[in-house]
Amino acid sequence: MCNVGKVDRVVRAVMGLGLLGLGAYLKWHWLPLVAGGVLLLTAVLSFCPLYKLFGLSTCR
Repeated sequence: MCNVGKVDRVVRAVMGLGLLGLGAYLKWHWLPLVAGGVLLLTAVLSFCPLYKLFGLSTCR
């Protein structure tokens, strides 16, 4: 079940890595680490629960 397309996955992965890097750099901020982890997870799985909730899909 895919609802995250290829371009969307790349954008999520880049943003996720950036947020993980920011969280690691700031050392004590957990919010960028959690948000980055969620973005990376949705990129890897090609599934976003919020897209499912709202009936959206960027997959072909």
